Amino acid sequence: MANLLADPDSGLTPAQLAARHGLRVAGERPSFGRYSVELWRYRHFISAYSHAKLTASFSNARLGQLWQVLTPLTNAAVYFLIFGLVLEQTRGMDNFIAYLTTGLFIFNFTQTSLMHGTQAISGNLGLIRALHFPRASLPLAITATQLQQMLGSMVVLIGIVVATGEPITLSWLMLVPALLVQTVFTAGLTMVMARLGAKATDLKQVMPFVLRAWMYGSGVLYSVTLFAENLPGWATTVVQFNPMLVYIELARISLLENTHLLTDSLLLTWLIALGWALVAGVGGYLYFWRGEQEYGRG
Repeated sequence: MANLLADPDSGLTPAQLAARHGLRVAGERPSFGRYSVELWRYRHFISAYSHAKLTASFSNARLGQLWQVLTPLTNAAVYFLIFGLVLEQTRGMDNFIAYLTTGLFIFNFTQTSLMHGTQAISGNLGLIRALHFPRASLPLAITATQLQQMLGSMVVLIGIVVATGEPITLSWLMLVPALLVQTVFTAGLTMVMARLGAKATDLKQVMPFVLRAWMYGSGVLYSVTLFAENLPGWATTVVQFNPMLVYIELARISLLENTHLLTDSLLLTWLIALGWALVAGVGGYLYFWRGEQEYGRG
């Protein structure tokens, strides 16, 4: 009896002892609110990490970060040769070069983010196991890295648009919110890919095929009017809700004077773009947060 009075922890189960002294399971998923606050505190880490990744990715190349621009330009030249000259997709289009380049640059931002996102966790296991930080920092840093690359590409794109005869108009200002909305969408989808890639390591082998099919279905390489001309009505309606086609159309309508929307309604296009950003951004963040305790474990 004297021993029981002297030791208040005597007879308690391990779980009761942990609760009594405020101990928690290592790697336990925090509440959504606490996780979000902690992630905000790591915003400077995300910025610095993304900048370091961008610098390191071109450190061994002789031309360095110039490849941020040369890579999409080279792709544009190849696709212009095939689709513009060989397949003659320029018919009926006033400025196919700017049209094609805009689609490629906008699509490349999301495509590259998703590709790197599949390895956001599996490619950083050493960092994850050594340090405690909200793991969403990693896919967000990937999105930030690709956003920096895209902003560099936008400077080149604007030069191409002007050089090919497009006038500078107030509609160019619409490009800023369009890119912001696409960034939210891309960040959410990158977090989804990060969680899926943490378990299914072969996902990175499958993604190139998925993304290539997505590119062909997003009107990147040819006029979107071909969908309405060659697909039945219900299929055209489905295509109108393709998020990447929507973001590409918003960029084109911002920069190019004679561009036709597949939906024939700018308001509807914006509503679709905002809807996808909300679904992917919030849904992707929630999906990634729910797997927080799994990351870095065998």
